Amino acid sequence: MADTPRPVDRPFWTPGVLVMLAFMIAGGIALLVRFSSGLGAVTNLDNATPWGLWIAVDVASGVALAAGGFTTALLAHILGRHNYETVIRPALLTAALGYTFVAFGVFIDIGRSWAIWKPIFFQNHSSALFEVAMCVMIYLGVLWIEFLPAVTERFKHKLKFLVTLEKGLDKTLFVFTILGVVLSFMHQSSLGTLMVISPTKIHPLWYTPILPLLFLTSAIAVGYPMVIFETTLATSSLNLDSEMKILEPLSRIVIFTLGLYLALKIGDMLYRGTYTYLLDGSGESWFFLVEMTVGVVLPWMLLLSRAVRNSRRGLFIISSMIVVGVLLNRINVFIVSFSPPFEKVPYYPTLGEILVTAGCIAAIMFLYRLFVTYLPVLSAKKLEVEE
Repeated sequence: MADTPRPVDRPFWTPGVLVMLAFMIAGGIALLVRFSSGLGAVTNLDNATPWGLWIAVDVASGVALAAGGFTTALLAHILGRHNYETVIRPALLTAALGYTFVAFGVFIDIGRSWAIWKPIFFQNHSSALFEVAMCVMIYLGVLWIEFLPAVTERFKHKLKFLVTLEKGLDKTLFVFTILGVVLSFMHQSSLGTLMVISPTKIHPLWYTPILPLLFLTSAIAVGYPMVIFETTLATSSLNLDSEMKILEPLSRIVIFTLGLYLALKIGDMLYRGTYTYLLDGSGESWFFLVEMTVGVVLPWMLLLSRAVRNSRRGLFIISSMIVVGVLLNRINVFIVSFSPPFEKVPYYPTLGEILVTAGCIAAIMFLYRLFVTYLPVLSAKKLEVEE
């Protein structure tokens, strides 16, 4: 029998929360400069370098690292593996917060932020970017609807209309679950499609016609490691049970999902002959080797060990490596490998760009802490403090 989700019985204002608040304030100051003086005042972006850290990390990486939402929903609600129900709500919360800040990342990155609504009415049905925009927009709404039961459960005794809403959700939530999985498969792959149309601008180690498939499989591969990563962080910092009875079986699934991604990468390189660039000594080759070694090959090999899978620390290290690997992949595809033809100087993120990204990450962590403190999200039991 799964434990019932409950609010965390811990003080909200801790030194860690204050550190997050400090990063949020620093990022907010940089954002104030961005919106008062334009992109050029706080970034190294220009007409030759159209995107940088905010697109690679805040958007592309954010979408991939929020994949735990749809992968756990697929596993528990569609495939019927109900023993994983305890990690559904925290995974959905992480995904909802992640996609919220993905949308925010797009908003701050485009030059005319006030025109972000235009794709809704001025539609280009042949554009991969249009598909990504629509899918992310709709999926963001779907995620918060999927998370609504935590709100209705907490406040239905105070707000009577939530009782009716809860009954409606009980009957219709499966529709939103299916819709969320379908939308995720669409836009996760379409992010790769964006780069397929730039064969002359991307280094051969990353450019391939199957980029949409690689983006999708890498997102699926990082979904469960992200759940392991955030669950371990949450339970450790809040002194809760480790939930290894759920995380260890999840890690066995990762052997297959990560292995599939690795097989596709190796097969694609062999078929296209791009392995010749691996040891050419260029900066791109080093970035690629670090990405694949740290983020794919080593964690996959470690996961084959039962002793490692049964270790809380071992699983956390492996999941961290996979998360870093996908983060590096998106940075490599969108920044390291991307060479616009009219770029005069290499792109490097400014302090302002870094502060905004750090502030967004801190805001996600801050809001996660806020939600789990006041809403029934986490199911892990409180550990007894030894005298």
